[in-house]
Amino acid sequence: MGELSDDARRNREDWTRANEDYTDARASAAWAQEEITWGVFSVPEASVETLGEVDGLDAVELGCGTAYVSAWLARRGARPVGVDVTPAQLATARRCQQETGIVFPLVEASAEEVPLESESFDLALSEYGASIWCDPHRWLPEAFRLLRPGGRLWFLRNSTLSILCAPDEGPPAETLLRPQRGLGRLEWPGEIGVEWQLPHGELFRLLRRTGFDVVDLVELYAPDEAIDHEHYTAFSADWARTWPAEEIWVAAKPR
Repeated sequence: MGELSDDARRNREDWTRANEDYTDARASAAWAQEEITWGVFSVPEASVETLGEVDGLDAVELGCGTAYVSAWLARRGARPVGVDVTPAQLATARRCQQETGIVFPLVEASAEEVPLESESFDLALSEYGASIWCDPHRWLPEAFRLLRPGGRLWFLRNSTLSILCAPDEGPPAETLLRPQRGLGRLEWPGEIGVEWQLPHGELFRLLRRTGFDVVDLVELYAPDEAIDHEHYTAFSADWARTWPAEEIWVAAKPR
């Protein structure tokens, strides 16, 4: 693994703690889940149809954490590789591989500098991994490099609106609390980790400048039956039923 940035080291420390506190305990259930769902409120992929067919695809999950998304892909015939900067999260993923018999490569690295061959994958994806924890000016070009011509990029992140309405602590408000101008690298008070939250226009332009064709943008709302998440307190289910808390972007590398 190459030299990590200060932000990457901070995020590795943050997710080492998070793995001890809760992600390790919930990993086995996530790996065993039959249906693909997205985000804090488990929106079914079947209801948004963003991922497409994955059978037979070489896939790389950037910022895979405990790699349950890669496990879902493997169960559907893809050949995933999980990439994450946090050894503790990868150790949990390896435990889940032993439990389930679903085995695929796991690589310790930042998504900003991935030690894998160019044009090796048909699908690159990130659910709250590289999508918010890595500098998009670095990880998006890496995703582009890793994809074959015609390959797809899929990622899920916080919605821009939820960030603009977010106080320093607690769920989003019903009013704008922070400026959109200058939105990008975020340090939340009292938190170790560093997030990246580009607004729509900047993210769209960055994807285009990187070389991607933007294919889809789907804003996610909490299902009617959703309840507040036990650990992820940045959203409330009531707020997310009215405004989109999360969003999925899909882009393609031209042939």
